[in-house]
Amino acid sequence: MLTNSEQKALGQFREYLMTPNQMLCFSGPSLDTNRAALESLADKDLLARERPKGAYSLTNRGYSAMRSCR
Repeated sequence: MLTNSEQKALGQFREYLMTPNQMLCFSGPSLDTNRAALESLADKDLLARERPKGAYSLTNRGYSAMRSCR
């Protein structure tokens, strides 16, 4: 089960029509707001941490989770 903040973070990927292995960079207020949720999703193997800092990509599991969120 995903928290509301994790679902909102995955919503950012949905907003940009991201698919697995595509990198999305968060910065400024967006990164500050979503950092804890993004890190939690990475710990759950739903996102992969990328470089530069603040960049993440969906894993296959993350893509499935994103698609099942409202």
